[in-house]
Amino acid sequence: MRRRSAVAASLAALALALALPASAQAATGDFSYKFVGLNGKAQSVTLHALPSRQCVTLPEVADPSSSEPAFAPHNDTDEWAMVFTGPDCEGDSWTLRPHGRPTTDNLKLRSVFLTPPQF
Repeated sequence: MRRRSAVAASLAALALALALPASAQAATGDFSYKFVGLNGKAQSVTLHALPSRQCVTLPEVADPSSSEPAFAPHNDTDEWAMVFTGPDCEGDSWTLRPHGRPTTDNLKLRSVFLTPPQF
């Protein structure tokens, strides 16, 4: 009887651990991009400690009906960055390597998704 109770308690603890949300992780480094501001001039934004494995819609260009997309992303984080032409990580996408070079102004984006490198 004790063995069954121990097994049941172990299974319950495992089920509880699996049900708990994973702790949020953030990428180390910066992710930057440019966008055209209300004054018509290009502005630069640098995001620090972006969340890992979570879609981030860029607030300045979130609404396609009222803004041009951001451009020239630079992934200087320790994770892979997938940039998307639409908000909510939708549309065409391109992948930028960790600590890569800045891209050209031709690469447009409205959202980004970071993911750790797989070993």
